[in-house]
Amino acid sequence: MEPLITLVAVTGLLLLAGEFGAVRFQRSEAALRGGLAAVFLLTGGAHFVGMRQELVAMVPPALPAPELLVTLTGTAELACALGLLWSRTARVSAAVLSALLVVMFPANVHASGGDVPWWDRLGPRTAVQCVFLAATVSVLVCHGRAAAGSAGTAPSDSPPGSHRS
Repeated sequence: MEPLITLVAVTGLLLLAGEFGAVRFQRSEAALRGGLAAVFLLTGGAHFVGMRQELVAMVPPALPAPELLVTLTGTAELACALGLLWSRTARVSAAVLSALLVVMFPANVHASGGDVPWWDRLGPRTAVQCVFLAATVSVLVCHGRAAAGSAGTAPSDSPPGSHRS
């Protein structure tokens, strides 16, 4: 539940900052990228600190090397979280995160069994996963449109009025 709260809170705060003049966040896509970056920094960090053993236990038994898989997916989440913050890599990062959300879904199915709280059951887990997937796909689509709309150049990370060479 914490990742969903993080997505909503950080995205909302960044949108609010945009309303108060933070030029960078006046586009909802940039605020969503920031919210997603916060989510995947949180979840990617959990692959190494705090919840590592729980995440290893989530790996379906049919898959080999659960420790390695948790390390690889955590590293990918952290790298893509940072990639979302830079316009030139945001689209690729959103695509990789979208694929990861789909590929890691069997771990959510595996973890939803047994005596778990309501939010860890398959229905709520699936709904939250769909929210994250919708957000990453939105960044992928919207960022692609923004890039195409700027005559073949990537959306600027620089404030208006500044020039890049």
